[in-house]
Amino acid sequence: MEKPLWLNPHFFPLLLAILFFLLQPSLSASDYVRQPPRKVVVTQHHRSKSDPQQVHTSLAGKDYMRISWITDDKDVPSKVEYGTVSGQYNAMAVGDHTSYHYFFYSSGKIHHVNIGPLEPSTTYYYRCGGHGPEFSFKTPPPTLPIEFVVLGDLGQTEWTASTLSHVDSKDYDVFISPGDLSYADTQQLLWDSFGRLVEPYASRRPWMVTEGNHEMEIFPIIYPHGFKAYNARWLMPYQESGSTSNLYYSFDVAGSHVIMLGSYTDFDDDSVQYKWLQSDLAKVDRKKTPWVIVVLHAPWYNTNLAHKGEGESMRKAMEDLLYKARVDVVFAGHVHAYERFTRIYDNKADPCGPVYITIGDGGNREGLALMFENPASELSVYREPSFGHGRLRVVDESRAHWSWHRNNDSDSFVADEAWLQSLTTTKSCWLYPGNTDDSMVKKDEL
Repeated sequence: MEKPLWLNPHFFPLLLAILFFLLQPSLSASDYVRQPPRKVVVTQHHRSKSDPQQVHTSLAGKDYMRISWITDDKDVPSKVEYGTVSGQYNAMAVGDHTSYHYFFYSSGKIHHVNIGPLEPSTTYYYRCGGHGPEFSFKTPPPTLPIEFVVLGDLGQTEWTASTLSHVDSKDYDVFISPGDLSYADTQQLLWDSFGRLVEPYASRRPWMVTEGNHEMEIFPIIYPHGFKAYNARWLMPYQESGSTSNLYYSFDVAGSHVIMLGSYTDFDDDSVQYKWLQSDLAKVDRKKTPWVIVVLHAPWYNTNLAHKGEGESMRKAMEDLLYKARVDVVFAGHVHAYERFTRIYDNKADPCGPVYITIGDGGNREGLALMFENPASELSVYREPSFGHGRLRVVDESRAHWSWHRNNDSDSFVADEAWLQSLTTTKSCWLYPGNTDDSMVKKDEL
């Protein structure tokens, strides 16, 4: 005689599991939890030693772009041929090259060539070093609107590939990363693999990056200063912006001034970076450049249990500068989750402070930061531990639309979005005690 169902040893565990799921509230967007990252993707080099690999582009001052690439052949010249018609190169520029050693690793020849002056909103076709395939990129628009993709802690896993495919599914003008690129962590071959992985994207739109902790690669006595691979491979326009370090710089594009700060170099009020930031902010004319955006790695505001307080010393040193300059938005990475805050100054809601956004969820191999503080802070508007990317579309002098796109396997889903108002339009924010800086916009100028 067959036993009753309830006498089956698996019956009660199954019943409990069913009841558990039936009694659970339905998941809201903020409860959605992405699975851990998939395996690391190692991207091989299939071209000849003379052909370019790891090609990426970056903005290099007004009307110029920098083309960077690597060749195994050390005799390939550092030159770029380019034009506005495919296969027809009516201009050429020559640049510099470098290389580096890290323990037993020797890099290929790393080329950096500035080309221009270029026309805005124009597609250019180019060839690197006289060898290999043709590439193309589109220059950013001269005026608003403009769209930025913002994406931190990228890594090179299968989730990274998913994120990049979602980014590529919709056009944009400039890519911004708050650091932690390759997750090579001293394994220099992973730098090469990462460069090949992102080449199809970074060769077509300017990639503007700053460093994270995974770029440091410090080894006591032998490599005490760190960032050897990062500085050699990802040359940014620091000299063009008056900086003395590739770890922090700024650039202007279509009504927006973007400042890329370094969380892992000196930042106190006696530091070179602090004085540079002070000078850089003072030069911004908000009537011509209504939007100011800051990007750094370790977040100043964070309700996730991961990396709690790691950006606090930098916040205490530099927050006043950003507040007085009426910076509109601050992007950070480091925490492997997404979180958007309200406007904040000195740990309090403030209509004249920046909007703080953490977007360290590109797809890295370390997994997601799943644990947030409870109850949630009233300063935190939306938070979710999932992989994804963000888009900031600056529509005009006063409005920008922010959206965060969660990776949903084969597609992406807009899980959070908000309209941002430029602080140049908030007249009360330009009347505060101690504002004697003539570079600041006054109430009667708005």
